[in-house]
Amino acid sequence: MGKKSKTSRKGKKAWRANISTEEIEDFFEKSTKDALSGGSLQAVSSDSLFFEDKSKDLAVKKKIEKHREKVLRVDSVLQKNQFVVPVPSSTLKKSSKNRKAAPKGLVTNQDSHKDGSVVDSDVFDMWGDKDEDNKKVKKKSKPAHIAAVEVDPPGCSFNPTHESHQDTLATAVAEEMIKVYKNELGPEPVPLTVPGEAISEEDMYFLDVDDGNDDESDHENEGENGDAASENKPIKKKKVTRVVLNKRARHRAQLRKEAEAKRLKNFSKEIDSIPKIFAEIKNEDEEKKRKLLRRQTAKQEKLKVCPPRIGKHRFQPAPTQVLLSEEITGSIRKLKGCCTLIKDRYKSLEKRGLIVPKPRRNR
Repeated sequence: MGKKSKTSRKGKKAWRANISTEEIEDFFEKSTKDALSGGSLQAVSSDSLFFEDKSKDLAVKKKIEKHREKVLRVDSVLQKNQFVVPVPSSTLKKSSKNRKAAPKGLVTNQDSHKDGSVVDSDVFDMWGDKDEDNKKVKKKSKPAHIAAVEVDPPGCSFNPTHESHQDTLATAVAEEMIKVYKNELGPEPVPLTVPGEAISEEDMYFLDVDDGNDDESDHENEGENGDAASENKPIKKKKVTRVVLNKRARHRAQLRKEAEAKRLKNFSKEIDSIPKIFAEIKNEDEEKKRKLLRRQTAKQEKLKVCPPRIGKHRFQPAPTQVLLSEEITGSIRKLKGCCTLIKDRYKSLEKRGLIVPKPRRNR
C-alpha cells in the first residue's frame, strides 16, 4: 500500500474526519486469523497447547545399539579365549556417572564374551585423565594455631617503660640460663679416647704365657675317665610294688580333688565380686577418658607454642629481641639495629609448620 495523502488539519472538524482506524483494522484482522485457525490462543488452556511426547524413535535407538555392538578386532581376538577378560577400548567414553561402576565392568561373565556383546554401561576409560579414581589425593593442610604476626611484649619497644622492660629482660635472661643449665647438667658425651697407661714389656710377657691349654687338657682327661667309670658301673633299678603304685594313684586323685575344689571356690568368689569388677571397669574407663582429654588439651596447647615435628630437626625459637638497659636511647634515629624482617618472617613460617626447620649455622 502506498502512503496516505496528507490532509488538512486546520480545525477540529478536519480532526474528526481524519481519525486513524489502524487499531480497529488490526483487531478485525487478528480476530479473522483466530477464527480461521480454530480460536484465540489466549483462551486455550496450557494442557491443550503443550504435551509430552512419550513415543520412542526406533531408528535412532537401532543406530545407537548398532554402534554399541561394534567390537574391535583386538577385543574379538581376546574374546576367543575364555580365560582372558579383554579390557575395553579407551574410545568408548561415558559420563562420570557410569565411572563409579568400573569394578563391575572388570568382572564379567564368560557367556557374555562368547556372545560377542559388550555391556557399555559398565565400560569405563582406563587411561582417562579425568577419572575420579586416578586423581591424586591432596592432603589438606591443617589450620595453624599460631598467629601469622605475633605481637611482641611491651618491653621489646624502642622506648619501653621501666617495669615492662625489666620483666621482658628477666624473661630473656631466664631463657638463656635454661639453655646453659641444660648443657651443664646434661649427660656427658662419650669420649673418643680412653686415658690409660702403656703396658711394659715384662707385663706383656706374663700375659702371653698363660694360654689356658693345660687346664683344658686336664679337664678333658678327667671327663673321659669319669665317663668310662660311669659306663662300667651297673645300673640298679628299684622295684616298685603294687602298694606304692596304689598310694601314688590315691595321691594324684587327692590332688585333683583339691584343685577342683579350689577352682570352684575361686569361681564363686569371682561371681560374688561381679559388682566390684563392674565398678573397677567403670572407673578405668573414666580415667582413660580423663587421660585422653588431658592429652588432647596438652597437644592443643603445645601446638599454640611450637609447630608439629615435620622434619629431621626440631624448631628452635628465636631469642627475645629486647634491648639492654644501656641501649635504650628513647629515639628511633639512635636505635641500634638488632633484627631483620626477613629473619622474623622465616621463623614465623617455621613456627607455623609451613616450611621444614633447618639447623642453625654458625658463621
